[in-house]
This record gives sequence, structure tokens and C-alpha cells, in this order.
Amino acid sequence: MTTSAVEPETGRNALDDFDAAYQTHYDGMIRLAYVITDSMAAAEDIVQEAFVELYRRWPEVRDPRGWLHTVVVNRSRSWWRRLIVARRHVARGSPVESTPSAEDGTAVRQALLALNRRQRAAVFLRFYLDLPEQAIADALGCRPGTVKSLLHRALATLREHLDDD
Repeated sequence: MTTSAVEPETGRNALDDFDAAYQTHYDGMIRLAYVITDSMAAAEDIVQEAFVELYRRWPEVRDPRGWLHTVVVNRSRSWWRRLIVARRHVARGSPVESTPSAEDGTAVRQALLALNRRQRAAVFLRFYLDLPEQAIADALGCRPGTVKSLLHRALATLREHLDDD
């Protein structure tokens, strides 16, 4: 199987299509992973792994954007689970990756840190990527009603934190 072969029906090069998808979706996927993990290094690793897997599955993936959203969210969740397990096993007094302090960010960034990972992901997918509730539900692996609840609670928390400043 060669991915650079020209498809007879369309006359398009599959490798060119993948490159276009990479250029279109890379930055958004980095931002999505960063919002969930709060680590740029982890976000870059997660997104690179997702694109490697997408490349391997390119002929069978019909919706690269949706597929990438799902993979990036799932891998970001896995990253958090591994981090939590690692923190449980770290000896007392050992350095652990810390989250930014209140002095490190803007008021909005601070308020976003008050949200849990699912709420942050839902807010990012809805208001930054402008996805509909069904697409967010698919990416997060939940129902649209859960997305509405996550967004409602997240916005209430954001208002509370931003009104304090």
C-alpha cells in the first residue's frame, strides 16, 4: 500500500490530502490537548501520536476532524490518569509537576483552571472551536444532555471566578 498513489476516481494524491488535514487541524488539536492536560509538552506528544495513528488509518477515516477530536480527548484523559497514578506513587517530598499559580496567568486563565478537565474540554470545544453539542458529545464520549450540563456548570464557575476579580 502506498499512500502517495493517485486515487483514480478523484485524481487526488492521498498524501496531499493528509498533509492538508494536518495543516488544517494541527493547531486546534494542540490547543485542545493543552486545555485538557495543561502541559504543552504533553499536548504536543499527544497530538503527534494522534496524527501518526491517523496517517496509519488514513484510507479508512472519513471525518479526520471528528476522529482527531476523539483521539486527542481520549489520549489526554489517559495522560491525566497516568499522572494521577504516578503522583500516588511518588515518595513524600519528591518534586511533582505543579500547576501554574494564580500569579502566572490572566484572570480568565485562572478561572479556567478552576474547571475540571471535562468542563474545560467542553468549553474549549464549544466556544473556541464552535462545535455543536452533538460533536462535543461525540468527542467527550457522552450524551448531548451531559454536554449542556457541563457547559452550564462551567459557565457558572467562570462567572463566579471572574466576578470576584
